[in-house]
Amino acid sequence: MPSTYRADHVGSLLRHPELLNARRSQMPPSELQLIEDQHILRVLQRQKEIGMDVFTDGELRRTNFMSDFTDAVEGFDFGDAVQRRWKDEAHKSGDEPAAVSSINGVVTSPLKQRQPLTGHELPFMREHAPGPIKITLPSATQFPAISFKYGITDHTYRDPFGLLQAITEIMVRDIHALAASGVSYLQIDAPRYSYYLDPKWTTWMEKELRVDPAQMLTASLAADNACFAAARHPGVTLAIHLCRGNNRSHWYAEGGYDAIAERLFHELAVDRFLLEYDDERSGTFEPLRLVPQDKIVVLGLVSSKRSELEQKDDLLRAINQAAKFLPLEQLAVSPQRGFASTMEGNLLTEDDQWGKLQLVADTARAVWG
Repeated sequence: MPSTYRADHVGSLLRHPELLNARRSQMPPSELQLIEDQHILRVLQRQKEIGMDVFTDGELRRTNFMSDFTDAVEGFDFGDAVQRRWKDEAHKSGDEPAAVSSINGVVTSPLKQRQPLTGHELPFMREHAPGPIKITLPSATQFPAISFKYGITDHTYRDPFGLLQAITEIMVRDIHALAASGVSYLQIDAPRYSYYLDPKWTTWMEKELRVDPAQMLTASLAADNACFAAARHPGVTLAIHLCRGNNRSHWYAEGGYDAIAERLFHELAVDRFLLEYDDERSGTFEPLRLVPQDKIVVLGLVSSKRSELEQKDDLLRAINQAAKFLPLEQLAVSPQRGFASTMEGNLLTEDDQWGKLQLVADTARAVWG
């Protein structure tokens, strides 16, 4: 039976200025790796001191949460990004000018894998992690919305569904080997499911992506399930994380899980759902009543976007409220997202980050022992 991991976290951690400067300097890879090693050892030790149940390398070897894929696969052009709109706490309504993110590479030629997706991260973790290892991967569903551009990508892949199929095939091959390589916990990060929670994004899918949202949801669930089937291995916990945007403490979507809860909870072949629940944009806990008995929900109650530290009593109250819809033994707690979806990180300090993770661990011990 998969482990419960009551004190969880999504994966990415803030980069130390030394590591940021080293990566920007374009120093030789061997020198950069030594600096990465040093800081991964540091964050592993902090996770141990805090009392986390599972350990990541903070994604410190990546430039962003999905660069393990784009670094390993040929066919992306980062000079012609798909425009994205982001919001922050100062802009809770209305649209801001479109902001182009350099992580949104457009597929311009057939995709070809040239190296393992996360294989370079795992050996160091196997040697140094003080407990169960979590490895994170971007969902195949991440890419059709941000990497398919009509007039360019459709010269290679007929439509967003064709691109999704090609990316899924690459991930299935890679993840099968990864699951048998000493990992305790595999997590797929799937922020695009938030499109189905927010009417402005379902409209965007129809007009700009030129797909039927219902058909794309079905294809997305099938793509992620193909990856989970490849990853299913004795002793490996499988999870999916959903969020509404996180880049530099910004967000792009809002709305509760109600619209897709039944399909999401019943169709995805995972052990754990890591769900955002740090503010009103996430909706209520009521959809949790639809979670099957064999699955755990990790409540993302602690914000990785804001520096203010939440109060433990507030977290305890929220967990008790969630337990009205899903038994306590099917719950866990974490931050709502990682602290650094991109290497620049969210707008808070490392001290803020460790304080929030300490709060997660303390709250988990208070509730589950």
